[in-house]
Amino acid sequence: MKIHLLLAIIGTYVAIVVSQTQEGFISLDCGLPVEESPYVNEFNGLTFTSDSTFIQTGKSGRVNKNLNDVLSKQYLTLRYFPEGKRNCYSLDVKPDTKYLIAVSSVYGNYDGLNLDPSFDIYIGRNKWISTPRSNSLDICLVKTGTTSPIISAIEIQPLRDDTYVTQSGSLRLSFRVYLNNSAGFIRYPDDVRDRIWDPFFGSSYTQITTDLNINNSNAYEVPKTALQSAATPRNASGPLVITWNPKPSNAQVYLYMHFAEIQTLEANETREFDVILKGNFNHSVPMQCDSGGCRLELVRTPKSTLPPLINALEAYTIIEFPKLETSPSDVDAIKNIKVTYRLSKISWQGVNEIHVSLKIGR
Repeated sequence: MKIHLLLAIIGTYVAIVVSQTQEGFISLDCGLPVEESPYVNEFNGLTFTSDSTFIQTGKSGRVNKNLNDVLSKQYLTLRYFPEGKRNCYSLDVKPDTKYLIAVSSVYGNYDGLNLDPSFDIYIGRNKWISTPRSNSLDICLVKTGTTSPIISAIEIQPLRDDTYVTQSGSLRLSFRVYLNNSAGFIRYPDDVRDRIWDPFFGSSYTQITTDLNINNSNAYEVPKTALQSAATPRNASGPLVITWNPKPSNAQVYLYMHFAEIQTLEANETREFDVILKGNFNHSVPMQCDSGGCRLELVRTPKSTLPPLINALEAYTIIEFPKLETSPSDVDAIKNIKVTYRLSKISWQGVNEIHVSLKIGR
């Protein structure tokens, strides 16, 4: 099927009003003393609470005081685990609801040893999206050597069920970007789901921006600030090209492209372009890229008077759970997660975040 994207003129731009409540959010500051809980994070307005009721093991620590003015508050304290091979958080989640889960670890020389810890974590190092069936989620840290595992924060946010739909398996994020050549990352409260959008821009692009409010009323709720900029090809008659290498190279890929017309078009102006993946107009869902990587081209059609544009882009790869469909019990599901997402000897330096959404059956 040949895909044409016709971006019509929008005479009036309307910003959707989205409730800025934190319903369903879990924001844990690990190692935070109970008497200092809860608090509102000044950076993003999220309310953090102590992790003390979610785990019975580990000890509290604080990063070096020289970092107090550098790090966000949830990274100033941490929980470390000098005893036991495996230490797990048990979190309550709502069954059949999609979640985005972020796990952060900041060493900060809390023990004065200047020795970055190395340990295993049984979730995964990247981001993915799926739907848990059970009402319990375990996040486990495993000691692999002489250093103690550490954790600074756990953040969980629900996602809409009509987004990021897959035929099977779980979605692991390759990247989530908005097309802007100067701005910093975007997250909550601009993104009501607290997804993190990184700026991206190629040398062959031209940037266009607007101060107008953009209609972001579709199910994916892309932040308005991400849609207020876009990239077009520097050569207005040429394609806009984005390439990347999925991992593993033979992974099945889901691609989410977000478009918004941010220029006022004259009556005789048209913006129309084809979306070409791997050199083809025909796109399967999900798709598998060539051995040389993935190549997305936005190609201007003959009747278009304007070049193609794109505002934001997300790419995910599929993680399959072949045993989960026949093993719906909580214990079997957690065991599958531990096997599938096991990481070996992660060395935590500075701020390292794990953003995941776990599937426990479907």
